[in-house]
Amino acid sequence: MKKIDKYIIKKFLSTYFFAIGLILAIAVIFDASEKIDDFIENNASLKVILFDYYMNFIPYFANLFSSLFVFIAVIFFTSKMAYASEIIAMLSSGISFRRILFPFFIGAMIITGFNFVLGYYIIPEANKGRLDFQSVYLKGVHKSSESNVHKQIEPGLYVYLESFNLNRQTGYSFTMESIEDDKLISRLSANRIIWDTTDNKWTLEEYKIRKFGDKVHEISSGMHLDTAINISPDDFTQELELVTAMTHNELDDYIEMQRIRGTSDITSSLLEKHRRVAYPFSTFILTLLAVVLSAKKVRGGIGLQIGLGILLSFTYILFMQFADSFALSGSIPPGIAVWIPNMIYGFIGIILLRFAPK
Repeated sequence: MKKIDKYIIKKFLSTYFFAIGLILAIAVIFDASEKIDDFIENNASLKVILFDYYMNFIPYFANLFSSLFVFIAVIFFTSKMAYASEIIAMLSSGISFRRILFPFFIGAMIITGFNFVLGYYIIPEANKGRLDFQSVYLKGVHKSSESNVHKQIEPGLYVYLESFNLNRQTGYSFTMESIEDDKLISRLSANRIIWDTTDNKWTLEEYKIRKFGDKVHEISSGMHLDTAINISPDDFTQELELVTAMTHNELDDYIEMQRIRGTSDITSSLLEKHRRVAYPFSTFILTLLAVVLSAKKVRGGIGLQIGLGILLSFTYILFMQFADSFALSGSIPPGIAVWIPNMIYGFIGIILLRFAPK
């Protein structure tokens, strides 16, 4: 590694960490001003706010916008190098443009490794603390009730629920079927199923039990039945941020459990799993694009290049949202959807590289 490589890597990393640090400081200030009433109303101490919330909030927010600020940082300092004729001097000395890219990719590799560590090890634990804080002092974990739930709670035992009211902890049109060797053994149905928060058990209302034999069918019914079904209200709700608080192994186990239970939609969980690889990798692609776009002097100065960089980075984020929407609708497999923006912008970067300064 030559002195010019160390110079570029130092510029790259210092600009990136300065930019991300600046936006984090601004984000914390705005977030605190928005939530100050909730902190006071719920008697949150300064120590709890700082260490249980913001120390866990910062890694999550930094990783969320890392790729965006990689792009802006590279555009910013590479444009300054171009306008100071440093890029021209390197090319004139016989260094190829592809060789100039080497230290940029070293810097991108360092940031990618940093994001991998954050995404796989630090952020899941930080999100647990952040979500715990929100559940006590703020509005809590965002949940939504599911409808038309089909689940396998254990091998051969299936449940169906038409809808579940989260506030009342009550489900409607409940059915549980036991199947052995592709034969229906018994069916338990109830108009309502209510969760007893004191005893942690279910109460069935207006229930009917049918047992199927070779010749004789047994039927029993009643108005109330207490039962210990191996399922909880959380299984009938979607915790929208739950998967972000899982480690890689926990997320794999959770996805497998959803598949075993026959959960109809595991796309959001699969998207989270694939994002943890695709998003850090985007650092290389956005670095390539940023260098190619900012290595030439253009009319309009650095401001034009920074503006173009911000525009392209936001279109990248827009493509990510579109890809996620297509995955959630079932049009594209999640593993492909999260890589579509990387493939599109990687292809654009390769084309632009052909027109880079020689």
